[in-house]
Formats: sequence, C-alpha cells, structure tokens
Amino acid sequence: MTGQLAFVESPVQLLNVLEWAHTQAPATGAPSPAPAGTHGPADAVPAGAVTAAPDSADADASVRAPRSTDATQGAARPAPALTVVVLSPTDPMSRGQLRRMAQLARDEGLTVHWQEARGGRGALVRTLRELARPLRSAERVIIGDPFSRYVQLLLTLFAPRHLTVVDDGTATMEYAAQVGRGERLVRWHRRNSGLDPRELVLAPVTLLAKKRLAPASGRTVEIFTSLPVEAPEGITVTENSYAWTRARFGPPLLTRGADLVGTSLVETGVVDAAHYDRVVAELARAHGATRYFAHRRESAEKLHRIAVETGLQVVRPELPLELIARRGPIGRTVVSFPSTVVHTLPLALAGTGVKVAVCEIAPEWLRATASPRAQGFLSGVTGTAAHEVDRLTSRAATQTDRLEFG
Repeated sequence: MTGQLAFVESPVQLLNVLEWAHTQAPATGAPSPAPAGTHGPADAVPAGAVTAAPDSADADASVRAPRSTDATQGAARPAPALTVVVLSPTDPMSRGQLRRMAQLARDEGLTVHWQEARGGRGALVRTLRELARPLRSAERVIIGDPFSRYVQLLLTLFAPRHLTVVDDGTATMEYAAQVGRGERLVRWHRRNSGLDPRELVLAPVTLLAKKRLAPASGRTVEIFTSLPVEAPEGITVTENSYAWTRARFGPPLLTRGADLVGTSLVETGVVDAAHYDRVVAELARAHGATRYFAHRRESAEKLHRIAVETGLQVVRPELPLELIARRGPIGRTVVSFPSTVVHTLPLALAGTGVKVAVCEIAPEWLRATASPRAQGFLSGVTGTAAHEVDRLTSRAATQTDRLEFG
C-alpha cells in the first residue's frame, strides 16, 4: 500500500473514488460504454431488492463490471498505484453495498483492502497499527467524509502531502464552507449547542484534523465533486461528471411510471415522520410512482409503513442509486427530496431522457429539535440543483391534486 491511498466508509464514497481514478487514467482511450439497447450480464440484475444477504460476499459476482471486449481492449484504466481501504461500517445494508462496490473496484484494477475498523474491542488500535506504514508512505490520501472521527484521527497521526476529498452526500458543500470560514467541522444536521463529553474528549483530534484538512505550506487539497462548491482559498475544485458510470453502464431501459427516492432525514432527526409519510403518499399519487428507492439508513419500520400505506414497492438498492439508475430499469421521472442525487442523477443519466425532480422541504416539516441550519442548508441543496431539475412544492392535497412545479 504505497503511492495513493483512499479511505472509504460508504458505498457512495467508493463510487466517487472510482470516478476520481477514472479521471487520472492515461489518455490512451476511454472505456467504451455498452452499445445502446444492450444489457450484458452486469446489467441483468434487476434494480429491485437485494437477492442475497446484505453482507454476503457471494453477492459480489452479480454486479461485476462488463468484461472487456475487442472494443474495450486497451482502454484506459485507473492508476494501479491507488489502494482503497474500506473502513467497514457495522450496519448490514452499508456493508453489503460496499462489498459489491469493492468488487467493481477490483474489476477496474484497483487494490481493495477490507478493514474491520469497528469490529469490536481492540479494532481501533489494530487498524492504526496496520495502516501506519502505508499512511506514512502515501503521497496522496483520498477521503470521502471529512467529518468522520475515524478519518480525522488518521489524519492527525499522519499528514499527507496531497489530500483529495470526494463526495459523500451533501457533506462536501458544508465542509468547503466551514473550511473557508475557518470554523470547527460540524455536520449540518447537528445542533451546535456546545461540546458534549465525547466531543470534549475528541476536541484535540478535531482541532488538528481541521488544520490537516485545509491547504498549507507543503500540502495541497483538492475537492472532487459534482456539487456546486465554492472553492475556499488554496483549494482546487475538480468536477465529477460521472464519466466512469456512463462509460461502464447503460443506457437504461425506461419504465412508464415514476420512481421516488427516499431520504434519511427522519432518522437523523431533521424531518417529522408524519409530515414525511404524508408527502410521500402525495408524491406517489400525483406522479404515478410505483417504486420507492430506500436510503440505506432508513428504518425498517418506516419503510414497512410506507409500503402498506402507499402501495409502493420499497426497493433497497444493491448499489449506489447512480449505478442502479444507469443500469436500469428506471422510471421516466425520478422524484427526490433534497439530497446529492438531485445533482448526481442528471449527470449519470445524461442523454437518457429521464427527468429528475426535487421536492422542497417546507419549514413546517422540520422537528423542533432540528438544527437551526437545517432549513437553509436543505434550501441550498435544492436551489443549486441543475437547471434541468424541476422544483416541486408540497401542499395539502386532495385525491385529484398534483404537486405544483415551483
């Protein structure tokens, strides 16, 4: 493990590391997309529920990237010096998606090391011991979540000369803004009401990590993103156009109806559950939706309630939604709440005819305990979405009402 080292903790982070690696490949020819209308073995897996146990390595084989053909021999490959370290989470859905993404990364020629970083007593010490040498020798470190305490701890122990931050949800926008203002790194949905005992213990780590996550003499910082990030002074912003995803998969088959994309805003304590359930039902009725793509952190109880009350087919995706949508089948309209997908899906689905719409979060949906920054941040995610993304506003609706375009 030398040269370039990536630390990932979620499936989307690994996808975006693959996209970054694709941009670094020698310009000897780009990977060729599958011919229009064709769907090889990798595209034959439905976009439906997981068919294997969420943490089953046996599921990897069903999502391998298309094998090289005469048309793709000699295509550029990501730099072989890049090693991906998966700091494995504990929840089964994330682990299952990460295992499938890890197999795709191996198919692309990357080295992937699975680290049980949270695997019980002694895991932290064991992880630091095993990663010490490769971290010291890494010229560039790539991370996906600058707010992760695990990543922050690693950066306090070993300072890379070059740092790249890839997208992990909308956190990139908040990271760039907080670094630009010189603020303490705090996730946007958390109430900033002082330090709890755990935060007090970790305060020295957070303070040093904030310095390591900012450019300085002898250290460059790059943000690789599909989001509208304003570059703080000294930071380079590189566009993620999802070129690897479009080259490797699709174009998708389109269904006649619409698909809804779920969010974990209820689980993170931002949005009231009753308001959320009501709007999901309105969206499904208004747009003729048949499927609900669940966020990997949505609770089983909430998803069961949505399925029973709306009749929607709840789908737990096997891979990040950008890949699921690009592989298809996917609805001609995809409706989402404010999240990264209103920025990424238009890129991943460019030229396919799929319309993406975003439903704004009304102030009355927010819980009283939500962060004071929540409304402004969510409005910013919606307001900065691509011009081709439709804005929807929810209101009390009758059976015949349709959600209005803003």
